[in-house]
Order: sequence, then C-alpha cells, then structure tokens
Amino acid sequence: MAADELALGHETYEESTDRPRTDWWAEARGILWLVVAVLGFHSLIAKPFFIPSESMLPGLQVGDRLVVTKYPYGYSWVTPTFHVLPHLQGRILGRLPERGDVVIVTPPGTNTDYIKRVIGLPGDTIGVRGGIVYLNGKAIPRRAMEDRYIPVDANTRCDADHYPDALVTRDGKQYCRLPIFRETLPNGRSYDTIDLGFRPGRGDNYPEIRVPRDRVFLMGDNRDNSADSRFPLSQNGLGGPVPWENIGGRAEFITFSLDGSASWNPLTWPRSFRPGRAGTSLHPARDSQ
Repeated sequence: MAADELALGHETYEESTDRPRTDWWAEARGILWLVVAVLGFHSLIAKPFFIPSESMLPGLQVGDRLVVTKYPYGYSWVTPTFHVLPHLQGRILGRLPERGDVVIVTPPGTNTDYIKRVIGLPGDTIGVRGGIVYLNGKAIPRRAMEDRYIPVDANTRCDADHYPDALVTRDGKQYCRLPIFRETLPNGRSYDTIDLGFRPGRGDNYPEIRVPRDRVFLMGDNRDNSADSRFPLSQNGLGGPVPWENIGGRAEFITFSLDGSASWNPLTWPRSFRPGRAGTSLHPARDSQ
C-alpha cells in the first residue's frame, strides 16, 4: 500500500509540472491585430501631429503636439497614415473645409504633411496686395493687436533673418516680440496672424486668381515666414490652390508642447513641457468686435 501511495504521489508531481506551452503564433496574431487597429484608427479617425516649423505662429509653435481628425472632410489617397495609396482624384464621403479651418495638407507630388489655414474656397477670387489679403474683391478685415512676446527656447529661435529687431529681453529672459493682426473672414471666424511689414519675396504681393473647382487656397498665419499657396512647389510652397483630395484632416486641439530642452535623461523631461498650452482649441473663434 505504501508503494501504491508513493507511485500515486509521483504521478501527481509529474502532472503538476506539465505546464501548457506558449502559443507564439497566437501571440503574433494578437500583436498584428493590435497594429492593424492602431493604424486603422490613425488612418480613419484621428492621429497625432507634430509642429516642425514656425509657419503657423502665433497660434502654433515648434514643438506643439496636436490631434488631427481624419473624418471631417471624408477620405482620399492621403488618408492612410503612410500615404501608401496612389495619387487619386476625389474623396469618399467628401466635404469641403470651412474658411478658417486649420488643416493638414500634402503638397502635390510629395508625401510630406504641412499644416495651414483655409482662406479661399472653390469659386473665390483671392489675391494679396501689400500684405493685405483680398477675398472676392474685398480686403479681409484685420485689426492690430498688442505685440505678442513668445519666450525664446530651443524650439523658438527668433533669428534676425526671419524676425528683424524682434529679440528682446524682459526680466532677464529673452522673448521674440511679434506684431499681431487679427483677421476676420466673411463667415465671422477670426484668428491671429503675424505681419512684419513689407518684405520682398515673402508673399506680400500675389496676383489675384480664381480658386478652381475642388481646390482650396491655404495660407500660414505667420505671413512673412510661410511656404503656402502663394509660393511654387520649387520653393517648397503648395503651388497655388491645392486639390481638396490633398487635405488630410482637420487640426482640433493641442495635447502638449515641448520647448526642445529635453535630452535622453528622463529627469529633463518634466521641465521641457511648456505650461498653459495643453488643451488649446485650434478652431477659430467668432470675432466679438
């Protein structure tokens, strides 16, 4: 009987050590579906976007991270995250943006994303004279605001070539002092722009044109430092009005902003966050004037 109990105990011990093997194929499938879900969300619903240039100052600074929604204007060849589709015309469930929308756009013949503001829609006439934008024969109303003092950091340089005489010191800190003008579009939507005065070759004059069907005219808010629809593709501009299928989505709000001071050391990360920018809406307000 003792021998039977010993044998039984030995069998029980062997059974307890016989653990199931890992199904690596099932694990790989799970990871694959997770990647597909993430890419699908980025392509069809919303994706993060990083601001790499100063073309949308004062509203957007280099280092801002924001959310771009994909569905407001429907879907086209630029919709997938990596622009893997051939350059096709038209949109599925397409809808034109509104004047004043901040949008992501891919210049014709490229796979690079820019961020600009919609100024002209199909059928509009648009031109620029002396830095003033004329829409359908009328100057877009604008009024001077107080100068904006933007802190200088690793992402905001305020170099003399782009911003002559703008670098100032206040309370021991350096700032870029920028002249602000608030424009108000015919639909009542308003936003702040930067105008440094007449500067040759910076887009202060643009011959009046009519925006063709299914195209939009885009401009950066930093009017003297933005390669947009006023400039040819050879100058890294948008080459005039952009086909609406090149619009990749609408900018919604800032999630967070970094001043560029962080390094590989995690201890430097917290102080690199710019205060007060998280949650800022990128939808233009209605002018209260």
